[in-house]
Amino acid sequence: MSDARLLPVPEGLAGERVDAALARLLGLSRSRVEDLVASGHVRVGGRVVRKSDRLEAGSLVEVVIPPPDRTPPPVTGMAILYDDEDIVVVDKPVGVAAHTGPGWSGPTVLGNLEAAGFRVSASGPPERQGIVHRLDVGTSGAMMVAKSELAYSVMKRAFRERTVTKIYHAVVAGHPDPDSGTIDAPIGRHPSREWRMAVIDGGKRAVTHYDTLELVPGAALLRVHLETGRTHQIRVHMAAIRHPCVGDVFYGADPVQARRLGLGRQWLHAVELSFAHPRTGLPLTVRSPYPEDLQHALDLLRRGPA
Repeated sequence: MSDARLLPVPEGLAGERVDAALARLLGLSRSRVEDLVASGHVRVGGRVVRKSDRLEAGSLVEVVIPPPDRTPPPVTGMAILYDDEDIVVVDKPVGVAAHTGPGWSGPTVLGNLEAAGFRVSASGPPERQGIVHRLDVGTSGAMMVAKSELAYSVMKRAFRERTVTKIYHAVVAGHPDPDSGTIDAPIGRHPSREWRMAVIDGGKRAVTHYDTLELVPGAALLRVHLETGRTHQIRVHMAAIRHPCVGDVFYGADPVQARRLGLGRQWLHAVELSFAHPRTGLPLTVRSPYPEDLQHALDLLRRGPA
């Protein structure tokens, strides 16, 4: 069954090409969006658009996403960071979902593991067997999948009880003051924009700890420790204190800066998972290096304004 969506264009994407803007809004690759546009599945104001057309703030984009193929396309560049009989930790690239779902026909972590011959746990819903935690499509970094039934049970509980330490690095606009702190603010669906999350009364409790690792002209590299795991938590909390992740135009980042840095997504990376091994109980830490696009953007920021 096709997935039809009606998306308002945020001010941060005004003037952007259709293909670039929709890639950000939907978390899809540029090539996937180009295919949707070429097939006539994208309309603005009832009119079929071209990929090079520019969007206006406040306009409504209609997108019809055909049902996914049974076999998602392979993932390129998904390295294995750790692997044994119980768990596998992958280096998830941006633009890759953890598993299949409504409206998603792109590459998945589970699909790539299956194609590579990995056996994963049979526990969990059919479309996400072995999944003990997830990263957003637009976030890269270390992600664990359970291979044994023991690991699924133990690690699912560990993530639920927050005994797994999840460390992210984020580059945010400006210099946070104080340079280290805790953001404790509830998160829920934005009251008027369904595709966004927000700090709202009555939302679910969300706690984010951050420390500044490096200051560069106009931005800061942060080490972020999540105490909870809400959707878009880091992005929402950083925007709430007026230091959105660089490149995150959904939550208030400067789109001009994002283009200058060559960023098609927020500067946010899951750099580290620390946990007790599900079988041995021994402590284990797995780390993920910065991907090329984030490293390039950080290098440009370190050089200062051109």
